[in-house]
Amino acid sequence: MKRLLFSLALLLAMAAPAVAEVRVAATTTSMAMLARTVGGEQVSVTTLAPPDRDAHYLQAKPSMIRVLRRADLVLAVGGELEVGWLPAAVDNAANPAIQPGREGYFEAAAQVELTGKYQRADRAMGDVHPSGDPHVNLDPVRMASVAEALAARLGELDRAHREAFRQRAEELGSAVQRRLPGWKEQVADAPGVVAFHKDINYLMQRLEVPIHGYLEPKPGIPPSASHLSSLIRKLKDGEPGVIIRHPYHPRGPVRKVAEATGWDTASLPLDPALGATAEDYFGLIDDYVSAIAGAR
Repeated sequence: MKRLLFSLALLLAMAAPAVAEVRVAATTTSMAMLARTVGGEQVSVTTLAPPDRDAHYLQAKPSMIRVLRRADLVLAVGGELEVGWLPAAVDNAANPAIQPGREGYFEAAAQVELTGKYQRADRAMGDVHPSGDPHVNLDPVRMASVAEALAARLGELDRAHREAFRQRAEELGSAVQRRLPGWKEQVADAPGVVAFHKDINYLMQRLEVPIHGYLEPKPGIPPSASHLSSLIRKLKDGEPGVIIRHPYHPRGPVRKVAEATGWDTASLPLDPALGATAEDYFGLIDDYVSAIAGAR
């Protein structure tokens, strides 16, 4: 009888999946793209914030909490970008494995060097991030570094596939390095951009494209008439470039500055579409490059 029970247990073990999927809850579609690219078939990914919403200003929803309750890993942008809703959602999920500081909690911004740090910050400065600019998603080089760190973390959660994770992250980094010279060549000598919010700085620095100003007078503060007038006076003195807004930004301030200065405008998302692959992400960078190069 004991031999029969042992044989049945062995058969059941052999019939079970070799490795369970790592369930990843990604806060944005950029983070979800990284998880799918690095994790491959060994992860299942759910995105908490769609790309048509500003991830600064979401609210914790029951649907998010249900996903987080079952998650093995939270993949956040970090740097306080999701501070208004992610901590509350994680707390309400009551999942000890994904608490900050645990193996199941991962922030992209913590894996790379950030610029724009403040030793002191208050509301008079707008919605600044004291620990530095967290908008790393549009910098392909920083994203490749994040992918390497993510591969290591996934390897801790699923040791059987750690080499596969490492290889996929390495392939992403190689793809970035192949594309980067072409992107920089296309925008060489471009007159520059005006951004709505301070969230495309890393990409512009990577491409060596000048930023001539922002529609927001301070981060998160709506454009005022006096600020737009000052910006228009400044832009009239230079060669027209392109004003970049995201689809959830209001069009009025952009139109006002464009009509007064002759600058082009472009509406481009901050993150790729739901379900995006690495190729889709590179396509988004292509769109930014085309908009900047087209302003010449």
